[in-house]
Amino acid sequence: MMKKLLLVAFVLFGTAMMVAQTTITGTVNDASLGGPLPGANIKVSRKAVGTSTDFDGKFTMTVTDIPPFTIEISSLGYQTKTVEITKNNQVVEVSLTENATSLDEVVVSASRTPERVMESPVTIERFDSRAIKNTASASYYDGLENLKGVDINSGGLTFKTVNTRGFATFGNERFVQLVDGMDNASPALNFAIGNLLGISEVDVKSVEILPGAASALYGANAFNGIMLMRSENPFNEQGISVGLKTGLTSQEAAGDNGYYDATIKMAHAFDDYFAVKASFSYLKGEEWHATDYRNTTGIGGTYIPGMSHNDDPNYDGANVYGDEVSVNLGGAIGKVSRTGYREVDLMSNEAKSVKFNGAIHYRPLGNDRVEIIWNSKYGTGNTIYQGQNRYNLANFFMEQHKLEVRGKNFFIRGYYAGEDAGDSYDTRFAAININSKWKSNTDWFGDYAKAYLGAVPDVEASNHAAARIYADKGRAVPGTPEFTRLFNEVTADPDLLTGSKFRDNTSYYHADGNLNLRDYIDWAEVQVGGSYRQYRLNSFGTIYTDANGPIKYGEYGVYTQLQKKMMDDRLKLTLSGRFDKSDNFDGNFTPRVSLAYAAGENKNHNFRASFQTGFRNPTTQDQYIGLATGAGFILGTAPDNADRFSATAVTTTGTFTLTGNDVFTRGYSANSIASGNPTLATTDLVEPEKVKSFEVGYRAAVPLGDNKLSVDFSTYYNMYSNFISNKDVVVLVDPNTSVTVGNLTNRDLVRTFSVKTNSTVDVDSYGVGLGLNTKVFNGFDVGLNYTWSKFDFDQAADPDFEAGFNTPEHKVKMQFGHSNLFENFGFNVSARWQNEFYWQSTFLEGTVEERTVLDAQINYSVPSIKSVFKVGGSNLTGEEYLSAPGVGAVGSQYYISWTINN
Repeated sequence: MMKKLLLVAFVLFGTAMMVAQTTITGTVNDASLGGPLPGANIKVSRKAVGTSTDFDGKFTMTVTDIPPFTIEISSLGYQTKTVEITKNNQVVEVSLTENATSLDEVVVSASRTPERVMESPVTIERFDSRAIKNTASASYYDGLENLKGVDINSGGLTFKTVNTRGFATFGNERFVQLVDGMDNASPALNFAIGNLLGISEVDVKSVEILPGAASALYGANAFNGIMLMRSENPFNEQGISVGLKTGLTSQEAAGDNGYYDATIKMAHAFDDYFAVKASFSYLKGEEWHATDYRNTTGIGGTYIPGMSHNDDPNYDGANVYGDEVSVNLGGAIGKVSRTGYREVDLMSNEAKSVKFNGAIHYRPLGNDRVEIIWNSKYGTGNTIYQGQNRYNLANFFMEQHKLEVRGKNFFIRGYYAGEDAGDSYDTRFAAININSKWKSNTDWFGDYAKAYLGAVPDVEASNHAAARIYADKGRAVPGTPEFTRLFNEVTADPDLLTGSKFRDNTSYYHADGNLNLRDYIDWAEVQVGGSYRQYRLNSFGTIYTDANGPIKYGEYGVYTQLQKKMMDDRLKLTLSGRFDKSDNFDGNFTPRVSLAYAAGENKNHNFRASFQTGFRNPTTQDQYIGLATGAGFILGTAPDNADRFSATAVTTTGTFTLTGNDVFTRGYSANSIASGNPTLATTDLVEPEKVKSFEVGYRAAVPLGDNKLSVDFSTYYNMYSNFISNKDVVVLVDPNTSVTVGNLTNRDLVRTFSVKTNSTVDVDSYGVGLGLNTKVFNGFDVGLNYTWSKFDFDQAADPDFEAGFNTPEHKVKMQFGHSNLFENFGFNVSARWQNEFYWQSTFLEGTVEERTVLDAQINYSVPSIKSVFKVGGSNLTGEEYLSAPGVGAVGSQYYISWTINN
């Protein structure tokens, strides 16, 4: 009987233990303001169980854990505190202290291990959800431009490219953007298409940007910088968040147009083992219309006098396409170009972005020591990309799928990235081939010549305007059924001899991992890792030389890092090294060494110095592109690409076949032609680009009355070698044509190849960055940063080389605001100024004018419904500006938003 009673008691006791609950109540206050802190997070350490404080800063949390255990209390922008729970019904009173400066914030990217910004061995910029609330920009992605040393080039309303430390382009292949560990560059384009596959605004945990070379830890192409974007974990940030934003864009060319941006995120942890998250966002608006009709010297050329064919019979407008087709009719007629079509007649100019992100998280041990994540991202939309031509990316689709296992000291992940060009097309070829369909080039130029020479009755001879009117008889006019029919026919045809459509299903597979050996090595922190990627180029011959089937190649890398603190943790030494190898190139070793020293009684003066190297493997386009541009081609120079390339060239004298070997054996240097002495070009196969970077910096939190002044200063010097560039090579279509300057400058007789190669000259760039932030007048936030950027190279040593630094020498950015001017009300004003600079590109070159941009916002929080209302505007002065020649002028943007974080 006693045994039975003991058994029953044991079962009852065990059952009670299994269902036992611990209740904790308490209040969280703001240490500086003295009042309650709504929205603070309370959770059991290392677990998903948690809650948040209400409007009065109070909370109640019931858990199944049996004391003793630890809870963490945190709030964005405040220092996290831990409290030991020793009994049931324990009452907790905690006051959280606001971070004194942004230097107290924790980052991961600089060393792949958590550390304060103050302690980082290299320059780093950070942007989190608190900054999102305060930014005056229309989106958090636009708001990144207010960070020190960060540039954003706007190719359209939704097409934005981030850059640091010079050499900016709209297709920035030198800057890597990682989203939750995945490179979200387009597989075919080789660069991130803004935030098309990024994180929605209500799901952003943090954004960290490392300017400068980061190849030692992040591999090839982290060459001029890297941006790491992290979304929220559903174990830690649960509930439903909604963001609703509407407003209008205002531009002289496009008028006033409405835009809408809606996003929702749902996250739930079912228990300590299983959590899910899903987010969806939708944006729609009107693109900035590109209406630059100034005359140019042609594709990749410069501005010349004239605004139409009335000024120049050989007119080639910047945003007019089809007029690239030009023939020298000789004699009194001279050079004449066809009548083109304006870009606004070739695009819908609808900006659209649709994104979905879904994730399943599983913790097999019931805590965060091991977590398995499946994450799928989908993005589609319409935007405009400016490369050699202007491309309308319509219904462009991209997807990524990741499986990741991560623990306290390791992660290993594999993911797939693929895309579909959808209904995308090249606007230049759309215009060229619409023209060809309603009247062939041979007939059009023939009619023009007859009319000009007086061979057509009732048409005034020797009159270019009259000859053009005659040649344009029967022209497909925009807005007519005939134009629409031809437009639809051409944009659905992937053969660039007759159409303009892009076909692309390029993809890649990627795997990488990292292991921190802190549990096995105690004298230093040592990490090891590696990565592998395999590309599968599949554009059906419309972008790459893959008409006969997909092109596959791979690359891999391994790295290690040692970090050691000495002298009472005042001195931190970091040594890193990485080896990378691509199938088509020799291996590269990239070391990095840095020293950081914390001086001062409170270690609040940090001096740092670093030397690091970087390299950039030639991109898929550098190696295998074979893209027609209208006036010629872009040609990659992988060892086997010359043999792969073949194209048909149609002139008024016949049809010819050009091969890659023609470019290397009978191509003439464009610069030598311009100088009047045509010389055969010497073009080497493209090789990896390299950089050596030296940087010193200083960070400090300097007492300033009752507050602290955050100081962040850095200066760098970069030395590039084997700089990857484009070399213009001119090839006579008919090899029997005599080599003369006249023939080599006749667009009908030649094709210009923009060939991927390396410059023989050394390129140096250098700069300074200074950031100051503090609070004044009882809580007003004031920020000021300045960036100075320069570069040098010997143009005479390589006349055909264009560096494309594309960065203003001076930039000043200022912010002023208050997150709580009075109860629940905040505001922020930001201003950016930069001087004029010269932009070089394969589309068009020219001066980008000096500009000042003013943004502002006011916000009001309603804690009872967990909402923030915001009204703001960007470019409030209304002074429109161009990010680069050829793009649409950026106008003003006004918005109102409602964000709910439940």
